[in-house]
Amino acid sequence: MTLKSTLMVAVSLATISVMAARAERGADGHLNLLYWQAPSILNPFLSGGIKDTEASSMILEPLARHDENGHLVPWLVREIPTVENGGVSVDMTTITWRITPGLKWSDGTDFTAHDVVFTSQYCMSPEGGCQQESKFFDVKIVEALDDLTVKVTFEKPKPFPYGPFVGHDSPILQQAQFIDCIGAAAPNCTAENFGPHGTGPFRVTDFKANDVLTLEANPFYRDPEKPGFATVTLKGGGDAAGAARAVLQTGEFDYAWNLQIDPSILADMAKDGKGEVITAFGAAVERMQVNLTNPDPALGADRSTLKGGAHPFLTDPIVNKSLSMAIDRSMLAEIGYGAAGKPTCNVLPAPAIYTSAANDDCLTQDIPKANQMLDDAGWKRGSDGIRSKDGVRLSILFQTSTNAVRQDTQAIVKSWWNELGVEVELKNVEPAVYFGGSQSSPDTYQKQYSDIGMFTNTFTGSDPETYMNNWTCAQIPAPDNNWLGFNIPRFCNADYDALAAKMSQTAVLDERAALAIEMNDMLVQNGALIPLVHRGDVSAHAKSLSGVRMNSWDSELWNIADWGRVQ
Repeated sequence: MTLKSTLMVAVSLATISVMAARAERGADGHLNLLYWQAPSILNPFLSGGIKDTEASSMILEPLARHDENGHLVPWLVREIPTVENGGVSVDMTTITWRITPGLKWSDGTDFTAHDVVFTSQYCMSPEGGCQQESKFFDVKIVEALDDLTVKVTFEKPKPFPYGPFVGHDSPILQQAQFIDCIGAAAPNCTAENFGPHGTGPFRVTDFKANDVLTLEANPFYRDPEKPGFATVTLKGGGDAAGAARAVLQTGEFDYAWNLQIDPSILADMAKDGKGEVITAFGAAVERMQVNLTNPDPALGADRSTLKGGAHPFLTDPIVNKSLSMAIDRSMLAEIGYGAAGKPTCNVLPAPAIYTSAANDDCLTQDIPKANQMLDDAGWKRGSDGIRSKDGVRLSILFQTSTNAVRQDTQAIVKSWWNELGVEVELKNVEPAVYFGGSQSSPDTYQKQYSDIGMFTNTFTGSDPETYMNNWTCAQIPAPDNNWLGFNIPRFCNADYDALAAKMSQTAVLDERAALAIEMNDMLVQNGALIPLVHRGDVSAHAKSLSGVRMNSWDSELWNIADWGRVQ
């Protein structure tokens, strides 16, 4: 027996042992989760915030998702469609999903292929502002061949057809519940967005946005012995340090997410023995989003849009290069993340086949050279030490979410940029607001009413095609699309769009990797993004909690149906 098979048997036996111990759904009682960035909505099609897609993943499910190793696994279907099993057409223009018979929604009605078709119509509506629109790129039509068979037809050959309905950010919505919520009506369907019916292991009993979510075991869940817990409370608010303390020291909570705090403090907390810190690396990168448009408030509705024109100095490649060169990424990784952080110069740091080496010069901090470059380019220091050129002053509003590690990063970076003669104002916004997507708030990351914003995001699965599509022109947030889309820098480049289109038609893995690397390099070298740290996801769980399999390629709660209490 191989080591791999031995480990698989051991995991299987452990799972069987836990299941046998509880023997019935809900036998392990109550589960307390602490997400210090509180969810604001339970519909991932209307929010790209990880806090929202994580919370909704306990309720809504996709046809397929990725396990903790990044492997595609069937979820609501019998198997993953491939050319070999006939699920993907030889010309790669169609993919056919065969739904597992007998699935029920949490209201007891049948889950059918018609719900899947409806979900595509919901997200593809031109007036809907769907946050996951990139999942449906090149989809021509989605149709139900019968109640349990869904066929997706693409406009052209799709070598990697696993975008729609794959991953926790592209789940299935119930047609009967959301039928009146298509298009412009989508954001106004509060009852539906706050309490969706799902096929997941839990269903909503109460949801207070930006505060607390309460769930109960779904009585119609497909496995009669799951979930192990009868009820779940997901509490939001506070900060990462408080969340860590609540699991590792006081034992008030069973699970704490996204523990972005000083790693030495985290290690000290873990010494109390009540909980365990867990880490997994995917493709997450803490990065600066450089606003390539003008955020001047005087522009009114055109502020931070293409209509408002280019940024007065961040489109200068010398300025952008100098800002990046002044940063010591190794220090930021060590201080902020410890073993869960690695310095990086790429927005796409993993999987390894997609990793570029063309930008590695950023790994060496060089403030003297950065200053010389600015001098040579005519950016002169004034009497106050701040540089200017042609009446334009190097003054940056640097914004991010409220988080101890991010505020430390801001402060350190500000000191380095001050050495360049750059004036820096720091701003932090409560995570519920920054990542909330409110149309009325000026402080969301999508609006980018600052010169530079900073946060992390990543992609589900191991193929980056959809992720790299985020920086195409069509994905720029603006008033006319309700500020939805992930192209926060407002980077619009015809050559980049052409590479994205070519990748969507390329089947050979090495060729796909070469295209992704070229796109990564274009983003970095054109100054749209300043990557800082390749982040591992860090969370913690009580030692009494079993079944947790940390996953950076999907929701951390992806297998919560298997969680239980150690007997």
